[in-house]
Amino acid sequence: MADREPIAVIGTGYVGLVTGVGFAQLGNDVWCVDIDADKIARLERGEVPIHEPGLSEAIVANRDRLHFTTELAPALEHARLAFVAVGTPPTYSGDADLSAVNAVVEAMPASDNHALVMKSTVPVGTGAAVKRTFAEQGKGFSYVSCPEFLKEGTALADFMSPDRVVVGDDGNWAGDAVVDLYEPLGAPLVRTDIASAEMVKLASNAFLATKISFINEIANVCEETGADVVEVAKGMGFDQRIGSAFLRPGIGFGGSCFPKDVTALKQLAGNSGYHFQLLNAVIEVNELQKRRVIGKLEQGLGGLVGKRVALLGLAFKPDTDDMREASSLVLAGRLKAAGAEVVVYDPVAMDEARKLIVDAKFTDSAIEAVDGVDAAVIVTEWPEFAEIDWVVAASAMRGNLVIDGRNHLDRDAVESAGLVYEGVGRGAPAE
Repeated sequence: MADREPIAVIGTGYVGLVTGVGFAQLGNDVWCVDIDADKIARLERGEVPIHEPGLSEAIVANRDRLHFTTELAPALEHARLAFVAVGTPPTYSGDADLSAVNAVVEAMPASDNHALVMKSTVPVGTGAAVKRTFAEQGKGFSYVSCPEFLKEGTALADFMSPDRVVVGDDGNWAGDAVVDLYEPLGAPLVRTDIASAEMVKLASNAFLATKISFINEIANVCEETGADVVEVAKGMGFDQRIGSAFLRPGIGFGGSCFPKDVTALKQLAGNSGYHFQLLNAVIEVNELQKRRVIGKLEQGLGGLVGKRVALLGLAFKPDTDDMREASSLVLAGRLKAAGAEVVVYDPVAMDEARKLIVDAKFTDSAIEAVDGVDAAVIVTEWPEFAEIDWVVAASAMRGNLVIDGRNHLDRDAVESAGLVYEGVGRGAPAE
């Protein structure tokens, strides 16, 4: 393997850690920097603070090329490219909180030989603002926008086989260096200006969120008309102009990207004087999907006061322990407010969930969770839930209502166990 350029990655969350490990797999020496000393100590011991399939094994396999530190200076002694992968959570106004990004910019030393490569999702115009700051402070740093497109649960595979690599820069050495880093992956390259690169990320996530809200609206119409949204989505998906991805109706999208990025783009448009009407609808539909689950429970149980409801799946999606913007948080809160008792289970996210869900009974298995409940709700489509023995579950439940919030279960298996099945957009239940 030819010598690869050493790099620094600032921030060891989902994006930063996966990016660092991915480049290490490609042969780069990587200095991973984080201000959280406990997290760095854990990583040095080989402990991975997040659940991401394949990541622990990849860290072990590439341990000689991975260096973990709380100090920026040693990393920049080795690497001229500093990838920034810090959090940009939403503020109360809906704008992105750039305090962590600004802290990194302020911490950068004066140098004509280094470049800051922005992986964090930031509003359009951030790159221009950072460049002005560097110029005002006489730091000489170059700037590159290189947005990430990693999906939690498949993040490492996404890094190694990206749909595209987007590099926004001023056409100098820094952009060339980033292009060279990604060249072995053989992905399509979009080399553009910084503002356009920043917009690619926001626009991509906003479009995917729009697709989810659209199919959820179709599902809701299917429930009123007797059509089956699963069949409808299948028929739509064969059209190459539409495609089948993200045409799965459910309780709505969550996680660290879609809700934040949709709101951020809506806010960016508003701050620029443009009213982005479509994104208002996307956000509203996403919230309504959760309310519809509560409505189905109220109707099916004749009210929620004193009822016991099991939420199966707590993470915002399978193969992750990420609870950010998870639908389970909204459902648990609304059920408790309505007077119901909540029982929960998730194969991976229980530790994270305990920090966020209060006054719920935590259990060790799906069967334990449904014991004595009036209704069970599939919130996250973990594979193990498709394998539940519904005859056993039916004998354990007090009631008979199963709401499949992700259309994940075998309807016939649920109904043949004597339970009432209700999916999302699946038409009228079997007689």
